[in-house]
Amino acid sequence: MRRVVVVGGGISGLAAAWELTGGGDGPKGDADATQVLVLESSSRLGGALHSVPFGHHSVDTGPDGFLGRRPEAVDLCREIGLGDALVPIGGRGAGVWARGKIRPLPEGLALGIPIRFWPTARSGILGWRGNVALARDALAPRPDVRGPIGDRSIGPLVSRKLGRRVADRLVDPLIGGIHAGSVDDMSAAATYPPLLAASQRRGSLMRALRAEVPPPSTDGSPLFWAVEGGMSAMVERLRAELAARGVKIHCDAPVDRLARRGEGWAVGSGAAHHDADAVVLALPAPAACALLLPHDDEAAGLLANIAYSSVTLITFRVSTGALSGPLAGTGFLVPRRSPPARGHEGWAVTACTYLSQKWPHLATEGEVLLRASVGRFGDHRSDSWSDADLVERAWGELGLLMGLSEDPLESMVTRWPGAFPQYRVHHLMRTAGIEAAMARLGRIAVAGAAYRGVGIPACIASGRAAAQAVS
Repeated sequence: MRRVVVVGGGISGLAAAWELTGGGDGPKGDADATQVLVLESSSRLGGALHSVPFGHHSVDTGPDGFLGRRPEAVDLCREIGLGDALVPIGGRGAGVWARGKIRPLPEGLALGIPIRFWPTARSGILGWRGNVALARDALAPRPDVRGPIGDRSIGPLVSRKLGRRVADRLVDPLIGGIHAGSVDDMSAAATYPPLLAASQRRGSLMRALRAEVPPPSTDGSPLFWAVEGGMSAMVERLRAELAARGVKIHCDAPVDRLARRGEGWAVGSGAAHHDADAVVLALPAPAACALLLPHDDEAAGLLANIAYSSVTLITFRVSTGALSGPLAGTGFLVPRRSPPARGHEGWAVTACTYLSQKWPHLATEGEVLLRASVGRFGDHRSDSWSDADLVERAWGELGLLMGLSEDPLESMVTRWPGAFPQYRVHHLMRTAGIEAAMARLGRIAVAGAAYRGVGIPACIASGRAAAQAVS
């Protein structure tokens, strides 16, 4: 019987364990059986996927949903028997704080990048100077000065072709917000390949991007899904299904050493020692770096170059009487370079999600659930703020941004330190180098958000691919 140790019990590690034990087809015969052990350093599984009681519902303290156009998360939910628990998104559209108020994001955007002139021009987000720069791309596009290249920074690329206001007020809040980073040094190849492909074409970037972006789905499938009962329901069901397959799961078991044993590995966790034919490291890059340093300094160096940012989420339960008017869409974004309000030092809030409007199963009559995000790469102010300071600061800023009155009925602070890997230029080259090093070492693979996508579907795909690599 093969023995595989999965280090890390987040969704990537659990997906790897699921794939190692047969995936949706189930375990194979006894002759081909694989014994899987999952070692998780914290007291619970799931990593950022966690739900807690709040108000009248179970509310996610990390990701509250996942993309529908990628199949991995939906497929996994159906494989573990949660297909009927999938909840489609209830709201549509979002806004951005621009020129003194929240303005709806226009149609004709591809991850914040305009692909048509008039919807963006009429939105009022860019102002006349921004509209002039955008019109130039449609009428007299600026030529590319770099020619074919394997990767580009998103911010400078968009700024040169469409104007700095497009980058600051649309692209950075959307693409930068997904990664809690800045598009000024963010890899186009890793975060949005259609933009890189469009930039290689002659003429208008908007026209070229229209040719690269697939048409919207017409089958009526939701753009996003949630899980009834929160993401913890997905984690707990996966845990139960893995246990039924004989997978052993140990929490409070941090791995502190990795040694070679013949063609296999020895995994150490405190006083415990586990021999393995293969290992999957479903860990953040710094933790993987520490374990791999004695075995491959090139891989460790590449892992060490993956930076992370921290984010704090503040969830509020609010009386509808505190709102200045009806909420439109699913929330709004606050651009990094937004001018501060008078007498204000600069916005700490980067986004606000209308949770109970986004997800119908979280709705309660007479109340709304709001979730403010604070922190992004390069902004460390909130690290020194207490939870009480964060609640006061976030609620005060939402009051200025949304016109809120009264006090919240309830609040909850969730800190995610070092949770968002930064996909800087040439990130995919670093990832390829790490994966090549794993292949050289043999019978070991890495998985997680640090490599080929930060969303839940991408992490599931990463875990399953790592399992296949060591099978």
